[in-house]
Amino acid sequence: MNHLEIMDVLPHRYPLLLVDRILEYEEGKRIVGLKNVSVNEPFFQGHFPSFPLFPGVYVLEAMAQVGGILMIKSLNLEIGRYAVVFAGIDGARFKKPVFPGDQLIMELEVISLKKALSKMKGTARVGEEVVAEAVLYAAARKLEEVKR
Repeated sequence: MNHLEIMDVLPHRYPLLLVDRILEYEEGKRIVGLKNVSVNEPFFQGHFPSFPLFPGVYVLEAMAQVGGILMIKSLNLEIGRYAVVFAGIDGARFKKPVFPGDQLIMELEVISLKKALSKMKGTARVGEEVVAEAVLYAAARKLEEVKR
């Protein structure tokens, strides 16, 4: 999937759309996504001006967005009717920093896949180096349930 196809699936938009491409997809099993980290991203103005470092929470959010695509496509969730929301994170570990110019590759493997609660093991890499790992939980909610 390219960025236009991703925007057809995810509601996120710049500056919070953190997936540029889906490289691999196995329905109901796994997905691999890519984020090109650019020095022009707005958070680098404050994180940190003299030492630009991709925030760890953004690494987790990027993994969650890739996992959300897997959920939406595998469960055939109707776009515009459902929102995939974060439900939890276990065992998040940040092993190496991510810098501008890096390509962040995120792989998520399904542990369980259900609308009510899905669980996936996520690994983020730059090249062959693991930079972060976490178990992510997400839930599909009808939009009318999450809107105020």
